Amino acid sequence: MTAFQLDSRLDADTLAVAELPLSTLRLMNDSRWPWLILVPRIAGACELHDLTEAEQRQLAREAALIGRVLKRVTACEKINTAAIGNIVRQLHMHVIARRAGDANWPGPVWGFGVREPYADGADAKLIATLTSALAAENGSNA
Repeated sequence: MTAFQLDSRLDADTLAVAELPLSTLRLMNDSRWPWLILVPRIAGACELHDLTEAEQRQLAREAALIGRVLKRVTACEKINTAAIGNIVRQLHMHVIARRAGDANWPGPVWGFGVREPYADGADAKLIATLTSALAAENGSNA
């Protein structure tokens, strides 16, 4: 069996945040939106149905967890959760904090404008805030 390997485009466009039971959690390096990506560590998975039923349930739990944490951390109005995969075929789920007036509201984030990488340590600060909030959430669910 082939070992899991993160798609090179996801690796280039995102920053590591945490390892969850099923997925690696990544931050899209685009400061226009707080945008997280869950990538199940399942070699060859391209579609949700490529996962076992147990893995599908775990991915849903992780997406809900990340959505709760992201909403709490950003105080956003809406969480967008999607798995498209037309460009990067490796199964990955987007969890994006949105609010009225953000870049391209209410339209989709995909393919809009030019990516604006985090600067001046803002990525590290957001990652630290997210990991702290994840630890607190996991502690409350223990």
